[in-house]
Amino acid sequence: MKLNDSKRDAALLLTVLLGLASVVALSRWLDDHRPPVDTKVQEEQLYLNGATARRISLGFNGLAADWYWMRSLQYVGRKIVAVPGDVQIDSLGQLNLKLLAPLLDNATTLDPQFLEPYQYAAIVLPDVDRAEAIRITKKGIAANPGVWRLYQHLGYIYWQQKDFQAAADAYDQGSKLPGVPAWMLGMKAKMAVEGGSRDLAREIYQRMYEQAGDRQVQEMARRRLMQLDSMDQREGLDKILSSVKTKTGRCPSSWKEIEPVLRALRVNVDPGGTPLDPSGTAYLLRTAECDTAIDPSSQVPVR
Repeated sequence: MKLNDSKRDAALLLTVLLGLASVVALSRWLDDHRPPVDTKVQEEQLYLNGATARRISLGFNGLAADWYWMRSLQYVGRKIVAVPGDVQIDSLGQLNLKLLAPLLDNATTLDPQFLEPYQYAAIVLPDVDRAEAIRITKKGIAANPGVWRLYQHLGYIYWQQKDFQAAADAYDQGSKLPGVPAWMLGMKAKMAVEGGSRDLAREIYQRMYEQAGDRQVQEMARRRLMQLDSMDQREGLDKILSSVKTKTGRCPSSWKEIEPVLRALRVNVDPGGTPLDPSGTAYLLRTAECDTAIDPSSQVPVR
């Protein structure tokens, strides 16, 4: 009996080692057969499609899918690093990410139940290729019809493009699944009534922040929530500035002039009396326009 167990364990170990070796060999083959980089556009080419990778991965499709998923993240990361300044992950249209959709598509072809690439497609791809974002997300729903988060992702894409009816339909379909959270049930009605409202945007990003499995997506949602809070704050500050201008005939030359008013209204200010945005950075006072602006060094997105 012990001899048979040893033979079985040895066979299993051999299978695992062969699988790992095949993944290493696959990775090396892909790297060796990568076409030369076009120095004009500095763009690597997509050198293997998902169906081909599935055939040569010797049944270790999950590992090959992980490989494509990591390549997707590295690809986006390199693009972001190459651009000066702060880049929001859901505003990457200017980075020419033409390989992102094929990379994510390959990962999900190799492992249709791998959920992270679908979420990434819903968050990042709409600003790059909206049609592909919708197609890949629907592909995820077809492969995982019982996963309500995929309907949430699809609803998010449609909401972004202001197609509130399609967004409502996506949330409605997801709300009928077993185990769906209660808040999904009300999203259809909210889309119909307040599709473009700031309050609904805040709820969408709050739910995304709570449900995100990816750190980058969670950080994006956190920043969007700060942006929404900043919009509310700036509207309030601009009303104060407008009121002072109406009474005095001029815009305040500094925040110090209206510090007592700000403190009386419990506006969050620094020791010098300057109002702070949700990230703790001081707002700028634009005297020519007599309004409030976000400091470029702030974590709060401007766009």
